[in-house]
Amino acid sequence: MPYLGKVLIVDDDQNVLELIKLYGEREGFEVIGVNDGDLALAAFDRENPDVVILDIMLPGVDGLTLCQNLRAIRMVPIIMLTAKGEEADRVLGLEMGADDYVSKPFSPRELVARIKAVQRRAQPADLIRVRKLKYPGLEIDADIRRVIVKETPIELTPREFDLLYHLAQNPRRVFSREDLLAAVWGYDYFGDQRTVDVHIRRLRGKLQHLPHEYLTTVWGVGYQFTPPIKEE
Repeated sequence: MPYLGKVLIVDDDQNVLELIKLYGEREGFEVIGVNDGDLALAAFDRENPDVVILDIMLPGVDGLTLCQNLRAIRMVPIIMLTAKGEEADRVLGLEMGADDYVSKPFSPRELVARIKAVQRRAQPADLIRVRKLKYPGLEIDADIRRVIVKETPIELTPREFDLLYHLAQNPRRVFSREDLLAAVWGYDYFGDQRTVDVHIRRLRGKLQHLPHEYLTTVWGVGYQFTPPIKEE
């Protein structure tokens, strides 16, 4: 079985740690478990994981704070574990920089599929080979997964980059939330479609210094990327 990478799971429920370890290793992942938020940063630095799974409710540092702290260190894909029905936690986790979330109780097979998906989205080789896009004040370079706003590089999560890149490759085409989930998330998404709204809102915040609003809402339909109209 091929080695698929290292996953760091931070959860204080030993049963959850063992379940994810069982299913993850069965698929080819190396799974490292930590049961305390205070130990997570040290484990992250020591293990250098490819994907991180964070429970929100943790002893010590909570999962949302950890998500922010990890984002400040490295743009590793992050999946949040949230209590079933806690929409506010899911939205807040996405706002803090998480790439995906899974509600407890969860299907181990679904979680492994999510791990593979966020990992795949973080790999440049898997992108469509339209390598560099340029618009006024905005450059998107797929080879090095870099976005430049007014000559200044900005940091995006892997999911934010893929969402912006997908929209920018199809200027003025309107995408529904379902379209974007299928194209960017890359699998049958079981979560709230407002995940797309949260990521769009975060992208708008990071592009706010541009003189033109590239990400526009088409009410009742979805979103589109709208470059400035060239003057004749």
